[in-house]
Parts: sequence; structure tokens; C-alpha cells
Amino acid sequence: MRPQVVAHRGASHENPEHTLRAYERAIEAGADALECDVRLTADGHLVCVHDRTLRRTAADKGIVSTMNLAELDELDFASWKNPWAELDDEAPDFDPSERRVLTLRKLLETVADADRRVELAIETKHPTRYGGLVERRLIELLADFGWTGADSPARMMSFSLTAIQRARRLAPDLPVVMLVEKAHHWPMLKMVVGRDWIIGPGIDELRAHPGLGKHLRLAGREIHVWTVNTEADLQLCLDLGVTAVISDKPGYMRQLLDR
Repeated sequence: MRPQVVAHRGASHENPEHTLRAYERAIEAGADALECDVRLTADGHLVCVHDRTLRRTAADKGIVSTMNLAELDELDFASWKNPWAELDDEAPDFDPSERRVLTLRKLLETVADADRRVELAIETKHPTRYGGLVERRLIELLADFGWTGADSPARMMSFSLTAIQRARRLAPDLPVVMLVEKAHHWPMLKMVVGRDWIIGPGIDELRAHPGLGKHLRLAGREIHVWTVNTEADLQLCLDLGVTAVISDKPGYMRQLLDR
């Protein structure tokens, strides 16, 4: 079966990650789903930002959880990708809205407005000063769109077992993905994860520890793999029968699969 192509932080190889532009380009490239990381601001908004601090993506010393949305909205989340853009006559022009921090609500609206079904893989980042409030806010937001059931286009992901258990208590039917950082974590995790949970190992661990993929497949687990960017990575996933590949290059993955 052809795996779903999931755009990792949007089409993030060519565009600044987690920006509206990155996600719009991913949809244009034919991505089946969009992946994002979410953090909670000091005034309770979920924003699409991977790192705890803003040094890498906004050239700011601030910490996401200590800042209000209005403060984040004043920062530039795009320039870091191409710091020499002002000197490049061929660099694409950015709409100001494409440079600002992206709220999860705006991303959900973008998906809802798409002219085809586009799914969402939403990772909650932990540890965080707000603990379980992140999952509570996430489920409340998904409920606004009617997306908390088994047929939801959205799924929740985390490396935190507690976070997924919390989300499932709030929305028992919502699809969830237990992300696996290290192969040696699986023997312990397999005893506590839900039978219907999707398992999300990294491509590096699957390559370095072939037994991990073998065990997941023998256990009948649905597998979503991150971050798949090369033809060899994709072939490994196809050999394992994974159902989703999360990639910085969704257009390229679609091209390889279309062959």
C-alpha cells in the first residue's frame, strides 16, 4: 500500500519551517498530511514552534512559554532560512503574514479550507512548564472543528507516554502516535502502549537497528516514520510496509512514489 506523505513542519527543506508559506507549499506539492510541533504561549495560545527558545528560528533570546502571542507576533520567523535574501534579486518575496508565528488555529483553518482532504499530525512538546494544559488546549481546539473522533483528519503525537494517555482520556477515539526516539525503548513501551496506537520510530533508528522494524511489523503495528528525505530512506519504509513517511521534502517523496 502506498504510504501517506506527511510534510515535516511543512515543506521545510525549501521554506522556513512552521510558517504558513511552508504549509501552503506542502499542500501545493501534494502532501497528504502536514506535521507540526505545538507549544503553549503564556496567554494560552498553541503556536507551531519546535524549539523551547526562539534563538534558532527568530533570532530572539525569548522562551515561547514566557511570551504572549502578541509578543511572538512581532518577530520574524522566516529570515533565518535565507539570511542573504535582501541581497538576492531572485529570492521570493514574502507576504508579511508568512513571516509571523503560526498559530495552530490558523493551520487548522488552512487545512479545513483545502480543496481536498489533508490530514494533520500534531506533536505536543514535553517537558513544558504547562504540563497537561497543552493537551487540554489541543483537544479543545480540535473540538471546535469537530475533529476529536476516530474519523478526525488530525492525530496527536508525542514522545511522552503521559501526554498521549492524557489526550486519550480527553478524546478517547482520537488517533495517536507514540513516537520512539531510541530502539531500546521499544521493549518497555510495547508493554504499556495502547493496542490501537500508531508507532512512530525515526529512520535513523530503523536503519541502525533493523530488528526494530521487524518487531513492529511482526506485532502488526501501524508505523509512521520520521524524517524520510532520501530514496534509500523511502525504500526502507516501503520494505517495512509503513503507512506514513514524514519528510522535509514532500514533493520529492511524491515524485518517487509516482514512479
